Amino acid sequence: MTTTRPSANRTRLGTAVLGAVGLSLVLSACAPLVLGGAAVGTALVASDRRSSATQLEDQTIEMRAGSRIREQLGGRANVYVNSYNRQVLLTGEVQNEATKTQAQSIVSGVDNVRSIVNELQVINSPGFSQRTTDTLITGRVKAGFVDARDIPTTAIKVTTTNNVVYLMGRVTAKEAERATHVARNVDGVQRVVRVFEVLTEEELKRLAPEPSVQPSNVVTPPPGSSAPATTAPRQ
Repeated sequence: MTTTRPSANRTRLGTAVLGAVGLSLVLSACAPLVLGGAAVGTALVASDRRSSATQLEDQTIEMRAGSRIREQLGGRANVYVNSYNRQVLLTGEVQNEATKTQAQSIVSGVDNVRSIVNELQVINSPGFSQRTTDTLITGRVKAGFVDARDIPTTAIKVTTTNNVVYLMGRVTAKEAERATHVARNVDGVQRVVRVFEVLTEEELKRLAPEPSVQPSNVVTPPPGSSAPATTAPRQ
């Protein structure tokens, strides 16, 4: 895990992005425990660098850990649970060190948890204004990744707590540095904490899906033709 500090702020968002972030805040404002679920949808699942089984495990870990923390800690903690490749990140606020340790112990008892990064802070619970700021920062970072074009957005999970941005995912060293550079230059970011699983270029190539092979008996029409592809008769 690496922590970096911001330099000059450069990234800006358009009105449409801010509006989308605001909508996501309204939809989640009533939930005291925020769960960072995996990407939804066939295309996003297919482009994720986790297997579909691991993505499902991450979602299950988040739900079970969140439920147990809510049941056992109640109002003593404001915990955000994110799981990526079965590595769990805990962020948020607790009343004391004992509660922080207890939260980690609760999560360690959840099936399939590989490791835990405990970033819970011992402070008073933030108000609505801070949660609004954190949500906007997360939106800005994600938008910055999209604008950069060379950052694998589906392979990185972004969460923000008290102006600290946490980055999780399976990335190469080059991708990690690029994502960190973009995130630390976003307005309002105080620190960037990396919780990456770093892959070599060879490992990344092995994760790439196999290209589809067209059957040899399929006849492809010439460019500009409106005729559909046909199957040639077998000899």
